Amino acid sequence: MAYLWIALGGALGSMGRYWASNFIDGRAGKAFPWSTLLVNVTGSFVIGLLAAWLVGENRWQAQPRWREFLMIGLCGGYTTFSSFSLDALNLLRASHWFQAGAYAVLSLVLCLAAVWLGHALGQLVHR
Repeated sequence: MAYLWIALGGALGSMGRYWASNFIDGRAGKAFPWSTLLVNVTGSFVIGLLAAWLVGENRWQAQPRWREFLMIGLCGGYTTFSSFSLDALNLLRASHWFQAGAYAVLSLVLCLAAVWLGHALGQLVHR
């Protein structure tokens, strides 16, 4: 049954990523991979928030299927590390060294900040 919950969450997360990427690309263009960056940052925020709410002691006692559905399925389907890797490679292959470096650093820093912020907010709200 866990596989079904994860698959359902993954499908919804992937559709959310597709929608968000098209929405962002339609406004920011495709010269820089803003859509992948923003999807990864927002996904990092959400998984941090969910981790604070659903994992560990003194958390809301959600059934395991909800953690699997939301964190593994939905967030896993929504975030795009493989897309990030391909975007970075394409920037490097096009000799856009500065953009590739900026993209890698921004992705790491912003996603770590987002997961921390989401977790901190989750802990604050949970109290």
